[in-house]
Amino acid sequence: MRTSHGIAVALSAGFRLATAAPCGESSLLWVTTYPVGAGAGKLLTLKLDQATLQSVAESDTCGPFPSWLTQADDVLYCVNEAWGGANGDLSALQIADDLTLAKLSGGQTVGGPVSTHVYGEGGRGLAVADYAGGGIDTFDITDPAAIAVIKSRVYPAPSDNLPEPRNQARPHEAILDPTGDFLVFPDLGADLLRVLKVNKETLETTDTTSHEFARGTGPRHGAFFKSGDKTFFYVACELSNLLQGFAVTYNDDQTLSFTQVYNATTHGDETALPAGTSAAELYLAPNSNFITLSSRNEASLQYTLANGTEVASDPLITFSINAESGALTHVQTAPAGGINPRHFSFSQDGSRVASALQSDGRVVVFERDTASGKIGKAVAEVAVEGMPNFVMFKQ
Repeated sequence: MRTSHGIAVALSAGFRLATAAPCGESSLLWVTTYPVGAGAGKLLTLKLDQATLQSVAESDTCGPFPSWLTQADDVLYCVNEAWGGANGDLSALQIADDLTLAKLSGGQTVGGPVSTHVYGEGGRGLAVADYAGGGIDTFDITDPAAIAVIKSRVYPAPSDNLPEPRNQARPHEAILDPTGDFLVFPDLGADLLRVLKVNKETLETTDTTSHEFARGTGPRHGAFFKSGDKTFFYVACELSNLLQGFAVTYNDDQTLSFTQVYNATTHGDETALPAGTSAAELYLAPNSNFITLSSRNEASLQYTLANGTEVASDPLITFSINAESGALTHVQTAPAGGINPRHFSFSQDGSRVASALQSDGRVVVFERDTASGKIGKAVAEVAVEGMPNFVMFKQ
């Protein structure tokens, strides 16, 4: 029986659990929230201290619809999706010693920016995937106080006139390959991996040959894995709920080729998933051969809150990668801490996992065993105002 899990509408005090908290840089987390109703979303700073997770700062410097964050030294880059607007925004935010955030500069993006990634020599470029607007932006962030658009692209809609979201290009993530020479963008609407060749010095990018998926696959988020002289790429597909793996070939003509080496559901088998299920995030754990993905709206597991109440939970699903073949082996299906884990992330040493539960208005931090790749007990949890859509450990 599915337990009620309404959105939290007030910031609670942090819940205390029995597990010891980490110290140092991984004890601070950035969280962005979508607004509820007519309100505005926030950029929150959470602190994990003695197994208590609580908000210690909040900011509206990113705009009313904040989403993906990228930290580069003491600057935080945040995108405002600007729901319903023709364009979105990118903001460069200075991180002060007291954790307050001050806007240094900003720039306009194609509509609905949802992901960013640093690229180029010295990390001077920033790539943006624009879901709602069907495009990609690149920015020069050499001077965070004067970020500037290098190029904005809007891709044409597919010609087969399928229903939304397949009715237009919908890049959903910006990913840099291990060489730093290519940016890859899973396009959920056009069923493509869009590949851009990078000039690391000038920061210019050039569209190259894309990899095509079967229509309706819906590639959303992915990750590269480097093993000796082999490179693999894994992608979580939202519309089909498939997890696909590819061997990557670097061609002499400065393009990439993707040869499939793995294809199964996001649970690693062929079992049909509940109606409404949609794959969300996928990450390679730090310094490991483990990938973890989140699946939304399954309500297939249970999670026990700190107050003892059991609630329905979606899963975080972990696989190990065969370093020779790229094949995946299922390791664990663990509760994400609630419903709709739109985003999760690892601490820098991989010993913690933070989960943002969009539909439950909750952020949960879990233990993780770096040797086995398995997610363990909850360290702490906190209810947040609005709908948390992104969580990241401060670097």
